Amino acid sequence: MKTKEKIIASEKRQLEKLTKMQGRNSGSKYFLVLLSLIAVVNILDEVTSNLTVTVQSSFITEFFVNNPFLGKYYIYEDGLALHSGIGVFTYVLGLFTPFYKALADKLGRKPLFFMSTLGMAAGLLIINLSTSYIMFLVGFAVISFFMGHDIQIIYILEEAPDKHRAKIYSLLKSFGILGVVLIPTLRDILMGNDPTKWRTIFLVPALIGFAASVLVILFAKDTKVFVSERIAYLSRSYEDRQAEKALKKQQKQAQRNQSGVFNGVKYIFANKDTKMLIISHIIFDTAMPAIALYFESAMHRAGMNTSSITKALFMVPVIYASITFLSGFIADKAGRKATVTLFSSTCVIGYILFVVGILNGWNPYLIGSFAGLYQGSYWIGRDYMNVMMTEKVPTDIRASVVGAEGLLVIIGLVIGYASIIIGMTILPIWWACLAVSIPTVTVAAVLFVLKVKETKGANLDEIK
Repeated sequence: MKTKEKIIASEKRQLEKLTKMQGRNSGSKYFLVLLSLIAVVNILDEVTSNLTVTVQSSFITEFFVNNPFLGKYYIYEDGLALHSGIGVFTYVLGLFTPFYKALADKLGRKPLFFMSTLGMAAGLLIINLSTSYIMFLVGFAVISFFMGHDIQIIYILEEAPDKHRAKIYSLLKSFGILGVVLIPTLRDILMGNDPTKWRTIFLVPALIGFAASVLVILFAKDTKVFVSERIAYLSRSYEDRQAEKALKKQQKQAQRNQSGVFNGVKYIFANKDTKMLIISHIIFDTAMPAIALYFESAMHRAGMNTSSITKALFMVPVIYASITFLSGFIADKAGRKATVTLFSSTCVIGYILFVVGILNGWNPYLIGSFAGLYQGSYWIGRDYMNVMMTEKVPTDIRASVVGAEGLLVIIGLVIGYASIIIGMTILPIWWACLAVSIPTVTVAAVLFVLKVKETKGANLDEIK
C-alpha cells in the first residue's frame, strides 16, 4: 500500500514530466510523424486481426483433419467448430483488456501504444514458430489480447482538428486496411498453391511490429488533450482531490468523472443515450464471428482452391479500404448515424451476394469484392459506433468508457460464437453465418437509428 507521501512524490514527478511535455513544440511536422506512426500500427493491427482467419482452412486441416487432436481425427466442420469453441476461451483474456485500456487515463496514451504494438508482434512470432495446436493457441491468445486496443484511435480523436476528425480517422483507417494486401501478397509469394506453408506468412508482420514498437518509443508523444487534463488534475493539492472524491461518493455522483472500467460501465448506463448505443452495439457484435471469421473456410468448403482464394483475398482490402475512406466524408457531411445505417445495409447486401457467388462459381476477384463489401461495411458501422461513444463522454473517463464498452460487447460476442458453433454443425458454413448475421445486424441498425443521438461536430474538450 502506498503512503500519502509516496503518492504525492510520484504525482509530483509525473506533473513535472507532463509540464515539460506541454512545453514542447508539437507542430505540423510532429503531427505528420504521428499520423505516419499510427498508419503503420493500423496496418499491423489490421493484418494481425485478419491473418489467422485467412489461413483458417490450412491450420484446421493440419491440426484436426490430417493429424489427431487429443487422439481423434475430425471432419472439417467438426474441427472448425471445436477450434471456434476453444477459441472462445482465449477471449476470456478480453475480460482483462478493458482494465488494461483504462490505464491510459492514468499512465498516458503512449505507454499502451507501445505495449500493444509490441504485444501483437510477439503473438505473431509465436504462431510463426508454433509446432503444435497448443502453441498456436498461445500465440492466438496473445494477439487476441493486444489487437484492437483502440489506443491509436484515441490518439487520432484527441489530436485531430474537430471538423476534420472523421476524415483523418477514415483516411488512416483505410490506409491500414489497404495494408492487408500484404496478406494475399505473402500467400502468393510464400504459399503459392501449397496450404501447408501457412506459418511462413506470420514472420514479416511480426518483424514490422517489433520495428514499429521501437519507433513509437522514439517519436510518439502523449496527446495534448491528455497532458492538459492530467496537469490540471495533478496541479490541485492531494487533499483537495481526496475531499472532492469523498464528496462525490456522498452525492452518489459516481465516480462519474474518475477513471476505471466499472466507473465507465456506470457512466454508460447512467445516461439514456450511451445506454441505447451500447445495447445496439452488443446486438451488432453478435454478428461479428459470423461476419469476420469464416469467409475463407466458406470459400474452401464451396470448392475454391488455395490459389483462387488468394485471388479473392486481394480484393477484400481494396474494397474495404475504398469504402472506409469514403465513410469519413459521409460521416463528416451526413453524420455518424447516417454512416452506420448506410453501411449496415451494404453489409447485408454484400454478404448475400458473396454467398451466391461462391455457390455459383463466380470469378474469384468478384467474390473477393463482395467479401470486402460486407466485411468493410460491418467494421465501418462498428467503428463509428465506437467513435460515437468516444464523442459522448468526458476526456478524463474516455479511455475507461472505451474499455467498458469493450467489456460489455463481449456479451454479444459470446452469443454470436455459441450460435455459429451450433449452426455450423447443422448447416453448411455459409448458411449458418447468414442465419446469425443478417437478423442481428438488421435489428441493431434499426434500434440504433431510432434511439441514439447524433454526435457530429462534438467538441471533445467541452464534454462534461
